[in-house]
Amino acid sequence: MPLFDGAPSGDGDGGGVGKLVEFVAGVLRRQYAVIIFSTILTVTIAGIYLKTATPTYTGQVKILLINEKAPFIQQQSLLAEANIDSVQIETQLQVLKSKAVAISVIQKLKLYDDAEFKPSSARMHAFFRKVRNWLSMAPLDENADKAATADQLALAFGDRLAATRVGMSNVIELSYNASTAVRAAEIANAVADTYILDQLNAKFEANKNATAWLQDRLRELGQQALSAERAVNAFKAENNIVVSDGKLIDDQQIAELNSRLVAARALTSDSMARLNRFDEVIHAILPDSLSLTGIDAPGSEVLASGIINTLRQQYLDLARREADWSVRFGKSHLAVINLRNRMRDIRTSIVDEVRRLAETSRSDYEVAKQKQKQIEDQLASAVSRSRGSNSAELTMRELETSAKSYRSLYDSFLQRYMGSVQQESFPSANARIIASASPPPSKSKPKSSLILAMGLAAGIGLGVGLGLLRDVMDRVFRTSNQLESALRLPCLSLVPLLKDLTPPASASLPASGNDSRMISRRSAAYWAATTMPLSRFAESIRAVKLAIDLNQSLSSNKIVGITSSLPNEGKSTIAASLAQLIAHAGKRVIVVDCDLRNPSLSTNLAPTATSGLIEIISGAKQLDEVTWHDKSTGLTLLPIAKKGPLFHTSELLSAEPTRALFDKLRASYDYVIVDLPPLAPIVDVRATTALVDCFVLVVEWGRTKIDVVQHALHTAPNVSEAILGAVLNKTDMNMLKRYDSYHSDYYNTEHYGRYGYVDQET
Repeated sequence: MPLFDGAPSGDGDGGGVGKLVEFVAGVLRRQYAVIIFSTILTVTIAGIYLKTATPTYTGQVKILLINEKAPFIQQQSLLAEANIDSVQIETQLQVLKSKAVAISVIQKLKLYDDAEFKPSSARMHAFFRKVRNWLSMAPLDENADKAATADQLALAFGDRLAATRVGMSNVIELSYNASTAVRAAEIANAVADTYILDQLNAKFEANKNATAWLQDRLRELGQQALSAERAVNAFKAENNIVVSDGKLIDDQQIAELNSRLVAARALTSDSMARLNRFDEVIHAILPDSLSLTGIDAPGSEVLASGIINTLRQQYLDLARREADWSVRFGKSHLAVINLRNRMRDIRTSIVDEVRRLAETSRSDYEVAKQKQKQIEDQLASAVSRSRGSNSAELTMRELETSAKSYRSLYDSFLQRYMGSVQQESFPSANARIIASASPPPSKSKPKSSLILAMGLAAGIGLGVGLGLLRDVMDRVFRTSNQLESALRLPCLSLVPLLKDLTPPASASLPASGNDSRMISRRSAAYWAATTMPLSRFAESIRAVKLAIDLNQSLSSNKIVGITSSLPNEGKSTIAASLAQLIAHAGKRVIVVDCDLRNPSLSTNLAPTATSGLIEIISGAKQLDEVTWHDKSTGLTLLPIAKKGPLFHTSELLSAEPTRALFDKLRASYDYVIVDLPPLAPIVDVRATTALVDCFVLVVEWGRTKIDVVQHALHTAPNVSEAILGAVLNKTDMNMLKRYDSYHSDYYNTEHYGRYGYVDQET
């Protein structure tokens, strides 16, 4: 069953979105009071929390990690400096949050005596420890208590301390939370100072230890280097080894011959390549041809000759003239033939010059080969001579290498030793403070705007959730569309709720006795249709009457039964009001009270009746002896005089005398309005289907459960088939606008200002 009614939407996603939006808007419109209450409640709780919570202030320090040193310190640093990377930054973050730094700051600022800082768990632990030791009669271990207290203080200190890397930079942001701004800044600065001082002390101790070790190592290396050098000199003297500029004489000769051999081989290679290029040109020359094919190829060595270039230029000039004259005078002309002969002579000269250059290149190549062979022979002789001294040379090289290694190692350690000595007198840290902490101007926790925003969001969310839950649980009738959809019946009218009605001045109880059977007017709700004939209530009753008159499904609509699914839904008021309006219009109408077990209509309109419907059925009275009348409207009432409990009401209603009575009423009156009992509690209505032409079902707005009405109609199929339609009674018109937004303007009471009255209605 839908929780709201709206205008029909189109097919597709647009209609679904529209229905969803309308559903949400409807929930907000109907449950706004719950949402506002929940929002005010959560915001109030948030405000109370902000007033009672202890504020937290955060002091922040920014530390830059660097590995830069003074130039002379960089050159002589004893300890290797690694580049700062993510691993090193993470390591420094752990150092900042270490127990050692925490205890140093606690001791420096004497935080042991700070009642706000000292955790309650530490005090409880110390108390229970003392109680336990007292019960065991053991002496107190004060050192253990101090150690436990220090550990707990360090742990509590670490909980308030935070260190994070700023983006991808080498900057660390250190923050500390305290209850006062001054205390937060003081402790944050103390942690930064302690961290940098700890770095300086660690480096100083490391350099001091390295310097002491290096002094001992230098003495050993000096003795080893001196012994190795003396061994080299002694070996040279014993083997008569002569060295020039650090090299043996034979080695110098071999190196020189190697250099000359490389140059000779390069010259031979160049000469051979040049000769090969000339040979290629000679083989490419075509015999008995006038063209220079092969001679003027791009990159040819031939073009490097000045003589050939001159002859080639003359040849090209003659070729242009020959081509021009051939066109002008013909190819057989004597002048053209002479030009060709001269071109042939020049080509022959070029070929001869090419052959001469080739012979010259061949001669140069032979000379280069001979010179290369001489140098190779000299090198082989020198290598042969040097092989005899290889054994002694190898031993000497080994001794020299050992001596150089010891001496180089000694020099390196000596340089590091001097750098260590210098660095001890120039201590530097790999971090520096770039922004000291100052007392923060405002608290960091709790954030008032955030808490209030969360409270507001939580209140709205809670209110919407509760409102949605109320909407889902609201299984009652609210709109005409909802009623028609659930019951598959037309909604004949929306009857407004009547409030604060007072009996008219003419209302009075009838005199006692059967001669004064005047209908009572003490119940104002029963007479609202005639006392306020231009009101919305009266108009809604007219809609019911019009629906009865326009019904074409039945041959006769004279006898109309008014029923409901449950008691107290206002069926008797609807029956009386409908009968009044019909009678007021000049029609003959009688309203019959057939609610034998609870005749509320008779109780209100004929409270002193001593006989009625039951007496007619039993034959004790005639119709004109028990009917009541209203002079102003002409309305006739057939009441019930209840004198005791009735046990067979359904048999009475289905009895033959009852049918005879209703046949008589059909013949005597234009309309017979029958006030019937409700459907759900008893089965009396089912027994009246043979008496009544059609039924009107009264449903109370906002109270009657949907499933109750559906079940009542399902259990009385003979009644449900004859129901003309349903009336939504006691409708709160102001509240109805929240449930039917598309037709809200239809229910606006201002529209009745020009046509009637809206007094005493909602």
